[in-house]
Amino acid sequence: MMDHSFHNDLIVIDGLQYSNWNRDIFKQLHAGGVTMVHATIVYHEKTQETLKRVAEWNRLFESNADLIMPIRSAADIRLAKQIGKVGIMFGAQNCSPIEDDIGMIEVMRELNMMIMQLTYNNQSLLACGCYESEDSGVTRFGKQAIREMNRVGMVVDMSHSAERSTLEAIEISERPIVISHANPLSFHHAKRNKSDTVLKALGESGGLLGFSLYPFHLKNGPDCTLNDFCEMVARTADLMGVDHIGIGTDLCQEQPVSVLEWMRNGNWSKEMDYGEGSKSNADWPKPLSWFRDSRDFPHITYGLLEQGFSQDEVSKIMGLNWLNFLDSALQPIR
Repeated sequence: MMDHSFHNDLIVIDGLQYSNWNRDIFKQLHAGGVTMVHATIVYHEKTQETLKRVAEWNRLFESNADLIMPIRSAADIRLAKQIGKVGIMFGAQNCSPIEDDIGMIEVMRELNMMIMQLTYNNQSLLACGCYESEDSGVTRFGKQAIREMNRVGMVVDMSHSAERSTLEAIEISERPIVISHANPLSFHHAKRNKSDTVLKALGESGGLLGFSLYPFHLKNGPDCTLNDFCEMVARTADLMGVDHIGIGTDLCQEQPVSVLEWMRNGNWSKEMDYGEGSKSNADWPKPLSWFRDSRDFPHITYGLLEQGFSQDEVSKIMGLNWLNFLDSALQPIR
């Protein structure tokens, strides 16, 4: 295994985290050599609540200015690496922040929301989620929303969407889309993981997959080995091309079970929905032994090298593919 200097020289991008953000977590990101993290700022929040989340982040930026900085463009990611700070890029895991108003897409983009999922497990106003029994595809509003997201430079994310909706979004979008945090269905059969059909279409369209380290998305759950994970990455590279894969850990640190229940149920259900868990396994899953928090990012880097990826390929998977994607994707069409 190489010394940590190789990892420390990389641009490392995590395509999604949803943590109970605080200074200790920012220090962990810094210690793990993370250049930028796509931070979920909202799940089910409507427009006004989203504004409050942005204000909360403004306070975090102010009080932790020595560690973190906001990402307003891809150039800011390079700047974060240069000055040794962790860049924070805003994203939404649902379309609730725009409510039923297409004009809110541009407003949210002006507030630096760079990525938005069209659905979170359920049918939304825009598309169908992966937990619905019937996938009705992208809606009339969804087609308009995708075009508007393309125009303003907001990335379409289909991580929690169903198969037909995802394939339609890839087809409708004039710009490549992402699946920021999921794994191949062939590796582990979970509703959130994606078929080879989807992954091939994503790669061929210039899109990007971020591999999830959330145990419910992995073979053998919390007991999934680093070697198994890296073998999955290698197989997916063969399927999609090494330029179309990255990391999206789906790390949720220091969140209480009440937040997990809220993510799964929102305000829509009177019955308990256990999501990817079950009544007997309703809590957060036990973390992976080799990825407990962001300080363990070097394990992924060196695991990929041991798997047989070249240094250039590892550089791409750990961050350059995300960076190259965002270079184009975040540019508004004038």
